[in-house]
Amino acid sequence: MGKMEGKQQEREQWNSKFEFILSVIGFCVGLGNVWRFPYLCYKNGGGAFLIPYVICAIVGGVPMFFLEVGIGQFMSEGGISVWKMCPLFRGIGYAAISVCNLLNMYYIVIIAWALYYFLLSFQGVLPWATCGNWWNTIACVSFGPSGTNHTMLEELRAVNITPRDSVVEFWDNNVLQISGGIDEMGTMVWPLFGTLLVCWIIVYFAIWKGVKVTGKIMYFT
Repeated sequence: MGKMEGKQQEREQWNSKFEFILSVIGFCVGLGNVWRFPYLCYKNGGGAFLIPYVICAIVGGVPMFFLEVGIGQFMSEGGISVWKMCPLFRGIGYAAISVCNLLNMYYIVIIAWALYYFLLSFQGVLPWATCGNWWNTIACVSFGPSGTNHTMLEELRAVNITPRDSVVEFWDNNVLQISGGIDEMGTMVWPLFGTLLVCWIIVYFAIWKGVKVTGKIMYFT
């Protein structure tokens, strides 16, 4: 009985070094790089923002990355149990897991938005490219290939109505269905609920078999 209790379960290993490298790249390069980083560069000085960014990445980011990967590969432990080497810092593991869970929850929502747009993009006429839909208001203005209707813009401004792009109205009134205020709960957006559910199911089947399956999925993602 004592031998059984002392025996540790062997953790799964990557099938190859290449799959491990792909998984690390997939973890490092995400929505933050593609979606958030260009906006931060634009907001904080353009190319000048790259100078402090590169310095921080070299001085802090890269050493921490190699430390985390090195310890993880050497000990073959999870993000919490790895800190048994120094129990005083075990809280770092719990904090990292908590932050990771929060990131996963809002990242999956963004992926659900992308999936929703992807499905709607198969239509002949994109729904966000035109006005006259149920979600559009009288302030809606479409900026299509034929150009901008400047006459309509002037008419709206003449009656003190701020023109709104049809793309913005589609996002606010159809996709998010933003309510009038925090005191209005609004209703369930079932199309987004469906895409969110699909995304969670995909994530589940991507990780339920462990790294043996995840490594293969990395070739595609």
